Amino acid sequence: MFDTVLVANRGEIAVRVIRTLRALGIRSVAVFSDADADARHVREADTAVRIGPASASESYLVGERLLEAAARTGAQAVHPGYGFLAENAAFARACADAGLVFIGPSASAISLMGDKIRAKETVATAGVPVVPGSSGSGLTDDQLADAAREIGMPVLLKPSAGGGGKGMRLTRLESALRDEIAAARREARASFGDDTLLVERWIDRPRHIEIQVLADGHGNVVHLGERECSLQRRHQKIIEEAPSVLLDDKTRAAMGEAAVQAARSCGYEGAGTVEFIVPGDDPASYFFMEMNTRLQVEHPVTELVTGLDLVEWQLRVAAGERLPFSQDDITLTGHAIEARICAEDPARGFLPSGGRVLSLREPAGDGVRTDSGLSEGTEVGSLYDPMLSKVIVHGPDRATALRRLRAALAETVTLGVPTNAGFLRRLLAHPAVVAGDLDTGLVERDAQSLVPAEVPPEVYEAAAAVRESALAPAPAPATGWTDPFSVPNGWRMGAAPVPVTHHLRVAGHEPVTHQLPAAGPSAHVEPGRVTVTVDGVTHTFHRADDWLGRDGDSWHVQDHDPVEAALLGAAGAGGLDALTAPMPGTVTVVKVAVGDEVVAGQGLLVVEAMKMEHVVSAPHDGTVTELDVTPGSTVAMDQVLAVVAPAASAEVPEEER
Repeated sequence: MFDTVLVANRGEIAVRVIRTLRALGIRSVAVFSDADADARHVREADTAVRIGPASASESYLVGERLLEAAARTGAQAVHPGYGFLAENAAFARACADAGLVFIGPSASAISLMGDKIRAKETVATAGVPVVPGSSGSGLTDDQLADAAREIGMPVLLKPSAGGGGKGMRLTRLESALRDEIAAARREARASFGDDTLLVERWIDRPRHIEIQVLADGHGNVVHLGERECSLQRRHQKIIEEAPSVLLDDKTRAAMGEAAVQAARSCGYEGAGTVEFIVPGDDPASYFFMEMNTRLQVEHPVTELVTGLDLVEWQLRVAAGERLPFSQDDITLTGHAIEARICAEDPARGFLPSGGRVLSLREPAGDGVRTDSGLSEGTEVGSLYDPMLSKVIVHGPDRATALRRLRAALAETVTLGVPTNAGFLRRLLAHPAVVAGDLDTGLVERDAQSLVPAEVPPEVYEAAAAVRESALAPAPAPATGWTDPFSVPNGWRMGAAPVPVTHHLRVAGHEPVTHQLPAAGPSAHVEPGRVTVTVDGVTHTFHRADDWLGRDGDSWHVQDHDPVEAALLGAAGAGGLDALTAPMPGTVTVVKVAVGDEVVAGQGLLVVEAMKMEHVVSAPHDGTVTELDVTPGSTVAMDQVLAVVAPAASAEVPEEER
């Protein structure tokens, strides 16, 4: 076994790998960019090495710096985690050339399975069913469009390199093929440095089921059952569970054997995942999609139902050990479900979010596990993947696991950074999810119904209570006496009290005017918490600065100055004509110039953050009169990007002016 292992990653996966290294008595080496100098994975490792500036392209993606860090610290092996260079064959080969063990499959296996076109051809030869689609690599835009028409709409455009849903585009209309191909190539190039695409038949209302495999260097390959990963948004998994309610024992065994054959077809070693797309109404008709040649984000659910530590077995296999168990020794016990906590704001269309973690509470206890890279004070920016942590639960059955996960998400507090925890909690209570009637389009169809349209009134009550508490004078040190005339309770001599008025706002909602009841206390404010009673119901919130949180949801309640807002409105400040950044990020595409005539809904710019693109469109017909950014510009949320003056015929409703 190794003495020292370098973890070539960051965030929650680095913390997760370090945990197993510590349990095995192996010295851990973390690496960090300037943005991560005080990150949790840096503090938890035995040794840490700076590898470059904040940008991933200048730090975590520079193989030479990782190898240099390994040499400086005496590491014998490199664990790549997932993302970054985990599925980079050149990096695996460079590790071997440097005398380091790459904790994963061989470079040739990574290369073969990383090319989705070659991978499909290889596993098909081994007898594994594949999704009908284009054949051959290096297809031009015209060839891709022709293949799509031949397959028949709808189709799915996919990058041949990489995975994780990045660059994937579901296209239902032939007329949209050109734009979708261009966008898919752009995203693929940005994510993987390779814009090669393939096109596959789209199966309506499919389920996404993957099989975990484990192989050693002595010819032994086993599967560890399946994971149901059908709950996705924008092709990104957000909830995963094991086992799947869809599969019976016969289908599970058949899919498991197909996954084993896929692994054997490329001489696989280590932990890997074979992904299948499965028609919900015919689970026996499954199709190979791709093989992920690394540890998966959702590996904990398999660990909880099998009792195996997959990181440990990655290490043991990489060290040359044999698997001491056969397929007959693998049993699945109980049910496990995982939820991915991401820095995104459901109330703003799930746009990437950021900020400093002001207050953090992560669930734990019987049957509950949290894998996290967070700590209080962590700065969450737009440079890296938006996933912050994972909450995983295990129970004797699926119903118990669902209840535990909903309760665990209700306990999750990440004030300072908007997350999807509350959304996930509501999703897990969706009738179709409870019934196990899943498909990959469920979340997109019902997402808006799971996002509250309004801010609950008790949120404003709590925010007002916190403000009034801050205004209250401190008792005199000597006597403990408080001057009643300085208490902000609206008291007036000989007249009814006049409550203090608070002008409040939450981003994305109209400002409100709120007053606490003048008669009798209705709130209790203490450090980190506030309790209010509204209409006879008592509500408790976590709080930090202007943030309030409850049941996984959070609200940033700021003061609103109506006079200042009116003055800004009168001065113009862009108004309805201004196009603002929907999220902090980088402008990647500018399609217009000052003076251009545009039409309502026309895409003018593209802003990218956390590997997600957002098209900024014209609000109405008009002329571009101001353009404040160029490709590569870094922008803050709500920063003005451009101004479109309305055309004479473009009527803006008077009430919106």
